[in-house]
Amino acid sequence: MNAIRFGTDGWRAIVADQFTMENVRVVAQAIAAYTIRIGQKEQGIIIGHDTRFLGRRFAQEVAGVLAANGIRTYLAHEAVPTPVAAFGVKHFAASGAVMITASHNPPEYNGIKYIPDYAGPASPAITQAIEAEIQRIMQGGEVLTISAEEAASRKLLQTIVLKPHYEAHLRRMIQMDVIRQAHLRVVVDPMHGSGRGYLSCMLAEAGVEVRGIRDTADPFFGGSLPEPQEQHLTLLKQEVVKQKAALGLANDGDADRFGVVDRFGQYLSANAALVLLARHLIKNRGLRGRIVRTVATTHLLDRLAQRYDLELVETPVGFKHIGAEMLRGDVLIGGEESGGASILGHIPEKDGILINLLLAEMCAWEKKGIDQILRDVYDEYGELHSTRLDIPVLERRRQEQLLQAPPAKVGPYVVEEINRVDGMKLLLRGGHWVLIRPSGTEPLLRIYCEAASAEALPVIAEAVGDWFS
Repeated sequence: MNAIRFGTDGWRAIVADQFTMENVRVVAQAIAAYTIRIGQKEQGIIIGHDTRFLGRRFAQEVAGVLAANGIRTYLAHEAVPTPVAAFGVKHFAASGAVMITASHNPPEYNGIKYIPDYAGPASPAITQAIEAEIQRIMQGGEVLTISAEEAASRKLLQTIVLKPHYEAHLRRMIQMDVIRQAHLRVVVDPMHGSGRGYLSCMLAEAGVEVRGIRDTADPFFGGSLPEPQEQHLTLLKQEVVKQKAALGLANDGDADRFGVVDRFGQYLSANAALVLLARHLIKNRGLRGRIVRTVATTHLLDRLAQRYDLELVETPVGFKHIGAEMLRGDVLIGGEESGGASILGHIPEKDGILINLLLAEMCAWEKKGIDQILRDVYDEYGELHSTRLDIPVLERRRQEQLLQAPPAKVGPYVVEEINRVDGMKLLLRGGHWVLIRPSGTEPLLRIYCEAASAEALPVIAEAVGDWFS
């Protein structure tokens, strides 16, 4: 049996290969043992799942194991987004949550995210403790389990409804009256995931004319990846133009990530959206606090922070690092280029539903299209251009040599500084940069490039590609 490892954001594997009922029970037993060891057995654990194949059945298996260990379990009554399960932890003072999801991975995958009592991604220390329990169990430890019926009869299993509590919280986070006055038309695309019925209902409540697409549960996600990146949002682009909508808003399979399309059907990167959101919170809402971004996220946030005399914090890749900063307090917004973000007053977990609502609020507040607001930002702060290259992992020794011996130049641009917060980040003369790091979820090297001009970006990208050829 291959080792069960928690990557950047939980354990993911192919269903019926490594992601089996037996292995799910092993992970559940490890989480039960960890919960008992830290003295939180009496607080109970929330269990959620998204719309993936056998999601509810896997969730029930987790419930049976936790209940057999004497831990009270609260099973969500339907598929729920990851941020909703995380909010439930905080709202009900649970010891944590187990979320059955593979997020934006292909349909054949499923996975498990463990969310501790602070309602954010599990820290490396916590996942290492759970992995140690997994290894102990796999080497001969016992897995306890009972049926759902027996768990319910022992009053250790209860069905719970999370949506009303989460929506009540969002009403406190979002300026619903501002959205109501704008009479927006928005196309919503939950990509057949567990976010269906969340964003669309909140927007409709705020008086938005909502057109939904891909809003039915489908474990095959319509034959596409449930990832709100440009290449997977063709239908949303087309529908926005067809409906003459102000915005197109999407979420991934478990709705912790967001995707945005403007009124012309043009995709906006998460980098651009994060800058817009930070500016909205500062300029329109009058809020202040630290701006936190990962090492792979745009430096345009740095310019914004400097303009408003705010602290800018750079973290390794992975929202768990942003969440850790949020737990320390005074974070206005934390985000990553892959489409995850959260803000002041919310849980330290990425939430694509909240972020999409804030983008609608921003457009309503400024009475402009999101493309016009972005142009205002570029006029004030300048424009940065970014791309990402995925390169198959090289032979390990060769890869280490390349990462340990960086070049003096990337193309014509001199390397002025090397940042090793996560991987190797080359800061180039002229305001350009390149980050090279191994993926936490796939056998790839991720290459992130950001340039101060459209002309420089392809030059830098080609030079880096040549370096790894």
